[in-house]
Amino acid sequence: MPSYEVRTRISPKSSLMEIWDTQRRRWVKLTPEEWVRQHFVHYLIGTMSYPSGRIGNEVCIRVGQLERRCDSVVFGDEGEALMIVEYKAPSVRLSQDVFDQVARYNIALRVDWLVVSNGMQHYCCHLNREASRWEFLPAIPDYQALIQR
Repeated sequence: MPSYEVRTRISPKSSLMEIWDTQRRRWVKLTPEEWVRQHFVHYLIGTMSYPSGRIGNEVCIRVGQLERRCDSVVFGDEGEALMIVEYKAPSVRLSQDVFDQVARYNIALRVDWLVVSNGMQHYCCHLNREASRWEFLPAIPDYQALIQR
């Protein structure tokens, strides 16, 4: 992923490092996972032409009786969820557990695109509805490809 000019600061309340989240328009605690999220979102917007206003961070959903948060959700023109993105810290291996987590979130959103990233590796799956199976793609599609499928 290309780098971008990050905005960080020391929190005046907690003395912890924070990073500016342009999607949520607020300072958030800088963790390794948050570092991945901010870089990935800027990659989607700056390189892959995803509209900034179509990406939500920390989107609340309900899975059964439990309330969960998707790391990022990409929305279409009508406000429909199109893609769920799950982030992990660079030190976290992208295991089956990570894919299971994002698949559980998809029970609520029913999107056709799932992405997982630890900042070093990225995997994108697309639901082939005709074959009723998930297919791994060699790359993350740009926004136009996402909305045209």
